[in-house]
Amino acid sequence: MLTISRVRLEREGSLEIQAEIPSDDPCWGGTGLRFSTPLSVSGRAQSVVSGEVVVLVRVKGELSLECRRCLKPVALLMERDFDLVFSPADETGEPVDETTRVLPEDAWDLDLGEPIREEIILSQSLLLLCEPDCRGLCPQCGINLNEERCDCSNKEPDPRWDSLRALKEERE
Repeated sequence: MLTISRVRLEREGSLEIQAEIPSDDPCWGGTGLRFSTPLSVSGRAQSVVSGEVVVLVRVKGELSLECRRCLKPVALLMERDFDLVFSPADETGEPVDETTRVLPEDAWDLDLGEPIREEIILSQSLLLLCEPDCRGLCPQCGINLNEERCDCSNKEPDPRWDSLRALKEERE
């Protein structure tokens, strides 16, 4: 759990953040993200006169992903900067706007783990390729077309496209 002391932050005005989130931390469960190295978190939290807390963090780590076409393992160095703004809730208990998070009134510590997790998930592309010209897998036999040629023929058309073929023939 990555937390900062709100009492210490109020007293000192700002705090340095240095932490690591293990690659096998349960927070990554169900996200589809796998890290091959611990995630390094560094930055600064600052208490602002308006009652807000501004946290500037940099996260670094190596993701283990799969190419979306051929399923080949791909290592991706991730290095991102995030700005997290926590402000007191409005009358309804909601954040002031969509760019801020609620600053819990009675909590002694401010948990940064979940906001950082959310930002990492939102920053990742689901369209990763091992190479820009990846040919993927053969839809019939499953051979990796980047490594081998297959003898499958595409002579027999997929019947699910018959309706569209009929429309095309009508126009011709």
